[in-house]
Amino acid sequence: MHPLLAASSLRVDVAGVPAIDGLTVETTGDRVLVLGAARALFEAAAGLRGTARGSLRIDGAPAVEACRSGLATGAPLDPPMPPGWTVAQYVTWSARLAGRGRAEARAMAADAIARMQLAAVAGHRLRGAARAVRRGTAVAAALATGAPALLVDDPLSGLPDDTARAFARVLDRALADRRAVVFAGRLPLESPLALGADEAIVVDGSRVVARGAPAEIAAAERSYALRVLGDVDAFVRAVRARGGRAEPTEGAPPPVHVRVELEALAPRDLLGLAAEAGAVVLELRPLARSFA
Repeated sequence: MHPLLAASSLRVDVAGVPAIDGLTVETTGDRVLVLGAARALFEAAAGLRGTARGSLRIDGAPAVEACRSGLATGAPLDPPMPPGWTVAQYVTWSARLAGRGRAEARAMAADAIARMQLAAVAGHRLRGAARAVRRGTAVAAALATGAPALLVDDPLSGLPDDTARAFARVLDRALADRRAVVFAGRLPLESPLALGADEAIVVDGSRVVARGAPAEIAAAERSYALRVLGDVDAFVRAVRARGGRAEPTEGAPPPVHVRVELEALAPRDLLGLAAEAGAVVLELRPLARSFA
């Protein structure tokens, strides 16, 4: 089976400026979380934005081809929706546009609406619908296409805590028989989406700074992602000499991303070691906060 998402030396521009530049990653799971990446990564994966360089493949096919062929589809965050349409109309037309006949589209839409627990509001117009209903409608529209791989953009963003927990439970169940990548800035570890994922990938800028089971990453309370300028090699040697572990990104242009396991060190020690080594720490971020 092909990796659900695979990028190699990927560059994606937004308004002529690189939002992602040099990302290389290959997933191994069927339910994957991608945390911290620029929204441009979702947009490129879902075929909504072109790539400037490198490759991006979804389930073995170039991202645009995967989405055009029905191999994959995306559920964007809060896309524009015709206000006069009902939930059922929107979801049904998604299936029709995916090439389904009228009867099949209605059946697939009904199934997707049931999965997202929207049956009670299926006849309601989207104008004035609650944010969670519109989010659910966007996901149901993706499900109704029948694509075996789904890409979902930041589905819990901006939802109240109680609503987010309920929505995450529904979404987790709805995706049970699909391969899926959920993109988000961060996600609570106790969220059903985190508990149901078999792999999480934390991206900082254009570098993967952590990957593994969500619980393993969340437990890494003394693991930090740094962006460092100056004499990075001397900084890495200094951290290791004090008992910590430091791994810089190979071949990266400055600033260099460095993952540090503190061991006996304190976070403030890193700033002192950097100053002594002739380096500057531009950013210091605990990896566990990706699941805060």
